[in-house]
Amino acid sequence: MKNPIIVALDVENAREALSLVERLGESVSFYKVGLELFTAEGPSIVRELRSMNKDIFVDLKMYDIGETVKRAAARVAALGARLLTVHSSPQVIRAAMEGARGSQLKVIAVTVLTSFNESDLANVGIVGRTTGEYVEFLAQKGAAAGVDGFVCSPLEVARLRHLAGPERILVTPGVRSAGADQGDQKRVATPVEAIAAGADYLVIGREITRAADPLSASLKILKDLQATQSDKQS
Repeated sequence: MKNPIIVALDVENAREALSLVERLGESVSFYKVGLELFTAEGPSIVRELRSMNKDIFVDLKMYDIGETVKRAAARVAALGARLLTVHSSPQVIRAAMEGARGSQLKVIAVTVLTSFNESDLANVGIVGRTTGEYVEFLAQKGAAAGVDGFVCSPLEVARLRHLAGPERILVTPGVRSAGADQGDQKRVATPVEAIAAGADYLVIGREITRAADPLSASLKILKDLQATQSDKQS
C-alpha cells in the first residue's frame, strides 16, 4: 500500500521542522506546513522541503476575495506543493482552482474542523443541522464547484466518499491510534478506521511529532495499516 501519512509540522521554526524530517527519514514522504510554521518561515520552508524530495500540504485554509485567492494559490503552486486548503465556499474554491491550473497542486476544501462539534457550530449561528449534516452540505457545494477533494474528520469519511466519488482526495485529521491522547480533537478515529472508511491521507501530528522516538511511532502506525491491508487480501 502507499504510505498515507502526512506528518503535521506544527513546530515553531525551520530548525525544529527539518530536525524532525531528518529523524523520520524515509518513513514519511509527505508533510503539512500549516499556519504556525508558514507564518514563522514563509515560502522558504516549502522550498527547502521540496529540495529534499518531500511532498508538501500547505494548510492555510484560504478565505478571501476571488482575485486574492487565485493569485495566492498560484504562488503556492509555483512552490511545488501538492495540496492546498481553502474554505468550502464555491467562490473561493473556483478562484483557487484557477490559480492552480496547469500545476500539480490540488485544492482541498475544509469542511468542519475536527475540534468542532454541534455546540461549537451553534456558537457561530449554524443550528438545525448535526455536524455530519453540515459537513455533507459543504461537501455538496464544494463538489459542485469542482474542488479536488476535502478535509473532513474520519467520522464523515465514508459518507463523503459516497457523495464525492472515488476520484476526489479525502484528507483526514483527527486521527489517533487506540490509547493515544486526543488533545483538542473532538471527532476522532484510529488510522485503520479512517483508511477503511475511505480516506486517502491521514494528517498526524502530536502522536508522531511529540513521541520520544518519532520514527518508531510512524513505523508502528504504518505496520498497523499494512497488517490490516494484508488481512483483507488473505
